[in-house]
Amino acid sequence: MNRPESENRDLFAIADLAREFGISTRAIRFYEAKGLLNPERVGGTRVFRRRDRARLMLILRGKRLGFSLRDISDYLSLYDAQSRTAQVSLLIGKVDERLQLLERQLGDLQTTITELREIRKLAGDRLAQGR
Repeated sequence: MNRPESENRDLFAIADLAREFGISTRAIRFYEAKGLLNPERVGGTRVFRRRDRARLMLILRGKRLGFSLRDISDYLSLYDAQSRTAQVSLLIGKVDERLQLLERQLGDLQTTITELREIRKLAGDRLAQGR
């Protein structure tokens, strides 16, 4: 089975990761400053390992799903501790919270759409009557 080239490598430059994930090097440095990534340094150059790449994937997925950096940090700290049970329990709790929020927002959006359609229809009817 062929793996993508990036999965066969052990070391990555910051520009490599930025290009692969379609983000800026500044974003990667931001995650580093927040303690979510911890690349090694060779001279003044950041050297990222596979582990850093995997963490960056988890960070970006978490952000895309709407989790806060605090939630992502908590999850990653359990990931590092290799406490599978605690990690999965935390993940389930955070996913349930996020699902509940999104479901409430979806209900609110559906109500708003229904109201806007009704207003649009009433306004259209009024406009048609005025002609």
